Amino acid sequence: MHIHPDARSVVRALAPDEPVILNRPHAAARAARFFTEKFPGKSLYAVKANPSPALLQILWDSGITHYDVASIAEVRLVRETLPEAELCFMHPVKTARAIREAYFEHGVKTFSLDTIEELEKIVENTSAEDGTAASDLRLLVRMRVSSEYSELSLAAKFGVDLADAADLLRTTRQHCDWLGVCFHVGSQAMTPFAYVQALERVRAAVAEASVVIDVVDVGGGFPSDYPGMEPPPLEDYFAIIHRHFEALPIAYNAELWCEPGRALCAEYSSLIVRVEKRRGDELYINDGAYGALFDAAHVAWRFPVKALEDDLTQPLAEFAFYGPTCDDADYMKGPFLLPADIQAGDYIEIGMLGAYGAAMKTGFNGFGNAEQIVVEDEPMASLYRGDRVDPRATDNVVSLR
Repeated sequence: MHIHPDARSVVRALAPDEPVILNRPHAAARAARFFTEKFPGKSLYAVKANPSPALLQILWDSGITHYDVASIAEVRLVRETLPEAELCFMHPVKTARAIREAYFEHGVKTFSLDTIEELEKIVENTSAEDGTAASDLRLLVRMRVSSEYSELSLAAKFGVDLADAADLLRTTRQHCDWLGVCFHVGSQAMTPFAYVQALERVRAAVAEASVVIDVVDVGGGFPSDYPGMEPPPLEDYFAIIHRHFEALPIAYNAELWCEPGRALCAEYSSLIVRVEKRRGDELYINDGAYGALFDAAHVAWRFPVKALEDDLTQPLAEFAFYGPTCDDADYMKGPFLLPADIQAGDYIEIGMLGAYGAAMKTGFNGFGNAEQIVVEDEPMASLYRGDRVDPRATDNVVSLR
């Protein structure tokens, strides 16, 4: 495999007609080492963020041994790629067939649930042919918590309400070897306080249930660095999570887990696109809402950008993007800051697309091809290099956002 120094060298060498995904193994490895060394518990990679087998191997080689899988396809993928990995089936709604295959064929013992019906389904489909119930299950009850401090809410779809959590915990305790509680504060949590609120709900549920808790899984939500969304240092998140975990009424040897997805892989990839047309402050590019830029279109996520031409001299101006398909909704309002003299034929690098970029691509309208190339330079932003300025350093106002 030929490795290029950076995006500009790729453009000079290939002058690509189609988008190119640039992968940075060193950036993903650094993020993995950060979590394994600094998070005070186990880190489970949330495979949905980027299921690339190459990335899975990088994370494994860098110390990530546990994987949060949400479908039987993800179970199969990780088991094939990493035969010794510990798989945790953390989708609260699974098919009976998926549970059976995961347990009997792939050795999955850890499952999440948020209803009695899901508990019964898990127990039934992990039992032996003679009806003997499995004795090695690790079951985590997912609680509904607030997403008010996160950029993308995950509060509506899954999770048992606090009022019903104690009963579900007591019932689940009767069917498992390990009992846990899990939650998700939403994607891109912009303050550690998000986890304080969630852990207080866990405290209330566990105290009412009066059962032994073996694991607390604080889920995902750990942020990355994007324009207009610069979070506090991750060490602040880890410290406050650990402090509140230690105060919970749980077993003395209970484990603390987390499920980073975005935080482990956002810096892994960027994308080279070409401007096919300019119309005022709108640039028509060759990737978009149905490609790696799903979030830029559908949730107005801003990504860092830079022009890859050496002859653009005008000051930065604000642009919006249109993608390549025939759909008017293939639109990304940005704003994206690029030289004011950018024009058709010029190339742009769009950064921080390792999470929910390649994973979201489709082939709609005949578009979607993208070569993947390894580059050696640094990502366009990083929480892990050690040279980042804390965004609060120049802020005289204390804020929870």
